[in-house]
Amino acid sequence: MGNRYFEVLERASSFLEKQGKEGYSILFVFLERKGWTKTDWLLHLKEEISPEDEQQLNNDLKRLAENFPPQYLLGYSDFYDHRFLVNEYTLIPRPETEELVDRCLKENPNGQLNVVDVGTGTGAIAISLKFARPDWQITAIDISEEALNVAEKNAQLLEAPIQFIHGDGLKPMSDQRIDILISNPPYISNTEWDLMDESVRTFEPKTALFAENDGLAIYQQLAEEAKDILNPDGKIYLEIGFQQGESVKKIFQQTFPQKQVRVAQDLSGNDRMVIVS
Repeated sequence: MGNRYFEVLERASSFLEKQGKEGYSILFVFLERKGWTKTDWLLHLKEEISPEDEQQLNNDLKRLAENFPPQYLLGYSDFYDHRFLVNEYTLIPRPETEELVDRCLKENPNGQLNVVDVGTGTGAIAISLKFARPDWQITAIDISEEALNVAEKNAQLLEAPIQFIHGDGLKPMSDQRIDILISNPPYISNTEWDLMDESVRTFEPKTALFAENDGLAIYQQLAEEAKDILNPDGKIYLEIGFQQGESVKKIFQQTFPQKQVRVAQDLSGNDRMVIVS
């Protein structure tokens, strides 16, 4: 009798653990590729593994051992109850960013609002907002054409009518008035490079991660650009690095002295959002 599913996966998983990697990731990728739930897994785990499955598993194992992210292997990632295509040109959407979307939705009803998502990446923020608020006019901007291609494809697949623009920050909107700016911009400073997970450092797009001035450059740019186009009662929702709360708050408080600027925490209790309202 050949190898059984659970034996092969157990070996693969302990191989990753020995290298200091996340052992569970190979089971995650395997179940996703098979389209199996945990229940299916329990039903099949004692069966003999097919040569094709074993071959695929070994290929995946090799990539995971090189820190290649499971989401890039599969080509998709789940965010806010939808599945988004991802590749090396886009950041992998993070759970913390779901909290940013959540907060924006909780604080703003459906209605004729002009909303801009800067640094859209996979389009995850813009598309999630459009689903929940169909009356919002949403524009998504990215400086990377490759990322925009992915975002546009996601919007087509999920049937979310959004305007996509290739551009830098809010520059493409300079002749418009906007009600909400939302952004998960590049905010990692060069000094934080060593703290980054190796898979992020090696495979995720640098332009979507790093910013000059200790990671504050894009916030300074967005504050400057938003000043001229944000409606008087407009709002801003930003994701930030966990050490940037006070600095980002200061930038926006100086630019918008008449507004309230708050730092909000994510579910892990880290500073993760700055909200201007």
